[in-house]
Amino acid sequence: MTELDIGRLFNPSWFAYDPKSPLLFSSGLFMGLFLAFYLVYAFINKYNRLRTAYILLFSLFFYYKAGGMYVILLAATAVFNYYLSAAVHKTEEPVKRKVFIVLSIASNLGILAHYKYTNFIIDNINAVSGGDISFRNIILPIGISFFLFQTISYAVDIYRKEIEPAKNLLDFCFYLCFFPQLVAGPIVRAKEFLPQIYEKLKLTKEDMGTAFFLIMAGLIKKAVISDYISLNFVDRVFDAPSSYTAIENLLAAYGYAIQIYCDFSGYSDMAIGLALLMGFKLPVNFLSPYKSKSVTEFWRRWHISLSSWLRDYLYISLGGNRRGKARTYVNLFLTMLIGGLWHGAAWRFVAWGGLHGAALAVERALKPYVKIPQNIFTRIAGMFLTFHFVTFAWIFFRARDFGTAAELIGKIGKLSFQAEHWTSVAAAYQNVLIMLAAGFVTHFLPGGFTQRIRELFIAMPVVAKAAAFGLALWLVQATVSSEVQPFIYFQF
Repeated sequence: MTELDIGRLFNPSWFAYDPKSPLLFSSGLFMGLFLAFYLVYAFINKYNRLRTAYILLFSLFFYYKAGGMYVILLAATAVFNYYLSAAVHKTEEPVKRKVFIVLSIASNLGILAHYKYTNFIIDNINAVSGGDISFRNIILPIGISFFLFQTISYAVDIYRKEIEPAKNLLDFCFYLCFFPQLVAGPIVRAKEFLPQIYEKLKLTKEDMGTAFFLIMAGLIKKAVISDYISLNFVDRVFDAPSSYTAIENLLAAYGYAIQIYCDFSGYSDMAIGLALLMGFKLPVNFLSPYKSKSVTEFWRRWHISLSSWLRDYLYISLGGNRRGKARTYVNLFLTMLIGGLWHGAAWRFVAWGGLHGAALAVERALKPYVKIPQNIFTRIAGMFLTFHFVTFAWIFFRARDFGTAAELIGKIGKLSFQAEHWTSVAAAYQNVLIMLAAGFVTHFLPGGFTQRIRELFIAMPVVAKAAAFGLALWLVQATVSSEVQPFIYFQF
């Protein structure tokens, strides 16, 4: 075999970090690397310690390929939090326990604040004082919010004596760095995940079928629907709303609603499927959120691992509903306001969180006094109103600034209902509308129907499964752009 032949089989660039092309679940490189990883995993998964060490090493390699040398920050965070949480567990003296838990939370939030909010704080100081403090050259580590939130929940659960700590450093690092959920969730609780490390893992035929179904569905959501809508329509309109008609601006708002759902739920589907292939179960993160009949219900269906984290570690810590009605409403509002700021260091994210916080507080306040009859008409009306409120709030989430958001909303406000305008837009964006329709139809399919499709796939012969999966890969390849399209939540 010549050197050229070896070079084709073994490309050194596969193992080096490329900031212009971070490793993504939807990339061919990841598929190849995971296949090689899994072939070895299949032989060693019966040996718990070896399995844990092997997955941890691959997880660190995955993070390096996705985020570069920030893998050192990840490893240092894991070691620091393991020993600090162990101190919380071992210490019986109340004052010392409080000191340790405060140190744990403060250090993790301090790291997050440094990387995520330093320039935001500088910008606001300059705006208020008229100063000219220079911005820092800080690159946000990929997925930092997710793994820091996991360390906080782990430490707080130990402090509350709800869990026992990991048996050793290796197990904790495995929990924190497990690659399927490392960079964009779901946010996994130690109480749900750590016990799985010590179990003898079994992969049933149903688990295998479910895993491939989720990976296939996630790929189509992300690489086919979300990326196509983003590149060919949504990004263009949000970049220059005034260059487009009112109808196009409205469709861009709808488009972003389905884009972010398909992008994030697609990632979650792939993460859950990949973990399941290794015998680990991650929590469901999305439950058809646009079927919600209220904003309260929406947050029980959207990014469930984050909304439950905010409830258990922020809302409850603020006092929850234990200090009277007025304080409950304030706590709801503050929780979502902070949740908005978590999503990004910009006031538009705070506005997005504030809109949701206000809606949650209003719904909570009106619930004892407004009794809505439960029938198909009120359910449809509830879904219609909730979806449009959520879509309106997404405008602030997506727009680059308040001016762009106001521009887009203003254009939508000039909407007319002349049939020829709608038909001309439909003709100009035929493929985009097909993708939009595909996204909304699959989302609003009855849960029972979706479950039957999954069961049918699981029951199919292996050859048929392989053919279906190959067709999905072909569809991805046929629609994929030449540009790398990172998952939206990688920036958080």
